[in-house]
Amino acid sequence: MNAGWLHTCRKALVFGALVITSHALMGQEILLTRQATLMGSVFDISIVDVDSAQANQHIDQVIAEVIRIENLISEWQPHTPISRVNQQAGARPVVVDREVFELTKRALMYSQLSDGAFDISVAGLDQVWRFDGSMNELPTEEMVQRSIAHVGYQYIVLDSAASSIYLSKKGMKIGFGSIGKGYAADKGRELMQKLGVKGGIVNASGDLATWGAPPQKQYWKIGLNHPFRPHKMIQVLKLEEEAVATSGSYQKYAEIAGTRYAHIINPKTGYPSTGLTSVSIYGPSCEMANALSTSIMVLGREKGKALMKAFPGYHYIFVTDAGRILKSRKH
Repeated sequence: MNAGWLHTCRKALVFGALVITSHALMGQEILLTRQATLMGSVFDISIVDVDSAQANQHIDQVIAEVIRIENLISEWQPHTPISRVNQQAGARPVVVDREVFELTKRALMYSQLSDGAFDISVAGLDQVWRFDGSMNELPTEEMVQRSIAHVGYQYIVLDSAASSIYLSKKGMKIGFGSIGKGYAADKGRELMQKLGVKGGIVNASGDLATWGAPPQKQYWKIGLNHPFRPHKMIQVLKLEEEAVATSGSYQKYAEIAGTRYAHIINPKTGYPSTGLTSVSIYGPSCEMANALSTSIMVLGREKGKALMKAFPGYHYIFVTDAGRILKSRKH
């Protein structure tokens, strides 16, 4: 098996090369990969190192970093800063860790850049749309309209001096499902680079950050699966220090009366996005790629391409609902 090759099969991109070179010759680097369930998803963490013991130690450190981040931003665990913010919606500001404050601040920036297509307060719609297989009828128009009354990034109030977050409408809720895993992938990579690890991948269930290269290779090869043809790839990316994130409507959805409804919701309408089946973005930051891919699923291809012009360091691959593939110039 080629240690430089990673094939996609979960979400849009994932590993096809796990624990590769366990019998390396003396002095040669190895590539070790381990899976772990983190942030409600499967992570694949790959480390290029001098031996398996050291590689496993570094993987443990990445896992610990992801758990640390989850304990800051999860809206499902009642003890986290974000849960406390949600609990106090419409009542009072909540002082949070500076890291949480800055991540929230960037989330609001993504909302402004995308004209509201990206919005962490869309988490409040989780009581209306469910994509766990339990939904068998559409919500009523009244339910949808009532729920989006609690959505709106403009109602998230930040106080930099106090490092506080205030949701000014009672019933509001924020969540980082759209950029949290990308942020964790970036932070895992950052930690490993600080520790001098020469190469690896932190793959957060398809949203991944890479650095360095596999042993005796020049770059990582990442395959993007075709959403309509599971055994065909749209593109093979050659990456060094880069990141990839994909948003799509083809794996997580609700099927009601023969119609498929995507899990990515338009914050303005309260209804699932349409027009694009998948959006893959690659560039320096997995968090930013996450934000762009989510935004563009809502914006659609033309507004999405216009948005991408503001980010020359990032590139896109879109697949429309009709199966058409659109790519930026670098691919």
